[in-house]
Amino acid sequence: MEKEVARKIVAILNILKDSDKPIGARIIANELKGFGIELTERAVRYHLRMMDERKLTERIGRKGRIITPKGIKEANDALVSDKVGMVINKVDTLSYRTTFNIETKRGDVVLNISFIPKEQFDTALEVMKDVFTANICVTDLVAKVEEGKYLSGIVVPEGKVGFGTVCAVTINGILLNHCIPVYSKFGGILQVDSSDPQRFTEIISYDGTSLDPAEIFIKSRMTDVLSAASGEQGKILAGFREFPAICLDKVQMILDNLEKIGIGGVITLGKPSQPVLEIPVSAGCVGMVVLGGLNPIAALEETGIETENMAMSTMMAYSELMKLT
Repeated sequence: MEKEVARKIVAILNILKDSDKPIGARIIANELKGFGIELTERAVRYHLRMMDERKLTERIGRKGRIITPKGIKEANDALVSDKVGMVINKVDTLSYRTTFNIETKRGDVVLNISFIPKEQFDTALEVMKDVFTANICVTDLVAKVEEGKYLSGIVVPEGKVGFGTVCAVTINGILLNHCIPVYSKFGGILQVDSSDPQRFTEIISYDGTSLDPAEIFIKSRMTDVLSAASGEQGKILAGFREFPAICLDKVQMILDNLEKIGIGGVITLGKPSQPVLEIPVSAGCVGMVVLGGLNPIAALEETGIETENMAMSTMMAYSELMKLT
């Protein structure tokens, strides 16, 4: 396949992957402009038919197309030169698309999607409960969907349970909605001792990678979330953010209000221009350490339960989430 055609297909797949519902050629053609690709609706339809034949997409009547698990894999395996910097762009895009309102408790949040083997799900649930109880996550509200059904526009494969956790990028989006810009620096492994953050032991910059750092750390079995959940010394997924120091009081107020409705995720908030957990902070900014939304899934991998993960996968209405039971 020619590189230019491959680039267009990957762009279309990423647009479909970021949508929580079927979309048609007109919307896709408009979204492609953001990728620097000019295609007519007719040309988009041609590419979609070709992608249908390859089982990368699926037509849902007159509503449009959705991406298939094979299509997600194709997007994830895309040309590496096109993917460098994609992670930070995705963080910024999903931050902008976050519409959650603290007062009404309505709007869209960013969701990580994981596929867990159906026959192991009851065991997985017991493992994850300890992590949620220890508050090593953004919130204990989750999404759960059986095989063959749709989880925010993505089909759950046969033999799997679809499980959604709220991504920490949601915090970026909520702050952005209050006119507070957030600069996402890196994802890493955070060493904790009795729930107290100590230092980052590994980091991956968002703007220099083609893969989500959390997915890398999980599959590399570099975490020890279970020990952290039991109050011992452990290693968890976390991210490092910065925001303008002039916004500190407002950020603290927003975080306090989020805490009241069961949304946390910020484990450390620094002081203006001061290092946070040995990490230098830009002049005029405040450092902030946020917990990884995939920490419960990392705990599953530690116990030997294999998972398939798509960090920062899609958007979902907050009202559709449920308490972990």
